[in-house]
Amino acid sequence: MAEQHGKTLVPQIRFAGFTDPWEQRKLGDILQERNVRTSDFESNPIFSLTIEDGITPKTDRYERTSLITKTEDLFKIVSPNEFVTNPMNLRFGAFGYNKNSLSVCVSGYYDVFSIDNDKCSGFWNSYFKTPVALKRFDDAATGSLIEKRRVKYSTLCQLIFLMPKGMGEKKQIGAFFDRLDSLITLHQRKYDKLCVLKKSMLDKMFPKGGSLYPEIRFAGFTDPWEQRKLGELFEESDERASDREILSVSVANGIYPASESDRETNPGASLANYKIVHFGDVVYNSMRMWQGAVDASRYDGIVSPAYVVARPNSEVYARFFARLLRQPMLLKQYQQVSQGNSKDTQVLKFDDFASIGISMPVSENEQRQIGGFFDRLDSLITLHQRKLELLRNIKKSMLDKMFV
Repeated sequence: MAEQHGKTLVPQIRFAGFTDPWEQRKLGDILQERNVRTSDFESNPIFSLTIEDGITPKTDRYERTSLITKTEDLFKIVSPNEFVTNPMNLRFGAFGYNKNSLSVCVSGYYDVFSIDNDKCSGFWNSYFKTPVALKRFDDAATGSLIEKRRVKYSTLCQLIFLMPKGMGEKKQIGAFFDRLDSLITLHQRKYDKLCVLKKSMLDKMFPKGGSLYPEIRFAGFTDPWEQRKLGELFEESDERASDREILSVSVANGIYPASESDRETNPGASLANYKIVHFGDVVYNSMRMWQGAVDASRYDGIVSPAYVVARPNSEVYARFFARLLRQPMLLKQYQQVSQGNSKDTQVLKFDDFASIGISMPVSENEQRQIGGFFDRLDSLITLHQRKLELLRNIKKSMLDKMFV
């Protein structure tokens, strides 16, 4: 938002040394249109413009270079630090600038231009994505049909924006958001790599295809895994209570303390029949087990009677089974033995769960090492996910407070 100083708006947050009010300027005074066309896609690779990612390489799915045969299909060149807008979707955020060190090309339908002769691209890349700017574009869009309303380049040039008088403040704001975007990208990449690593290790550290030997094992373990029935390792628990923390189970989050919103979903429900869960118990949603709604609890509490609580015996290290029981081959078996006329009504009773055969390490120590490895990996994934959320929230807040 912004504060009112006399008749001039200034940002709520500014860098030290800048006190002058921002001035009104017509964008046409600082935009430089670019209309250089090409059919040389080797020197100028074809890029797309998306609302989510700005200027981005075309994926194989959308690669259409081989279909371009006519001279009128010439694409527009976008040099480093130049901007691109999609007139049809600018009001939704279809705006970006070329951060690459090489020139690319985009559809001739797009508008390509420079701002302030490329002296502060980061400032404008951030400014044009703020809610204030998007509303301005939406208000300026023209067209007889709502879905075909667009912001032409000639219209864009007529828009008036508030901006700092000098380049110094623009450059500092742009540099701030460039650094913030770099941090977001860094943590996004780390998060993505960890997720890929986890997926790969879940595939390689558990046997598949009838084998009793995982592809990857910790040093010192060479014995074949043994085949057991889940009923030999777990027994159904039916203890009831109403005075403990309420837990829930989901496909995405496993077992977690229920939030107030979760409890309000069924406010009239009695807790009298809720089932007791001890640390290490395996709990699953009987109607969503085949989707992966199962976990080994890290909490003491109670769960809905709709869930099944399976208490492990002394041979079981629960955190290992938290991963084993979500293996794709087991999810298929859950679905096969569940009872019901459709996916929406299928229920996996404990007796059917107990009949399923699994492979597990003979050594509990191997179970512990595997379970501990994935717990540490999950902690790293959660850490980067939280940092990502924090950085995105900071960016959202700063976009609101550093522009007018």
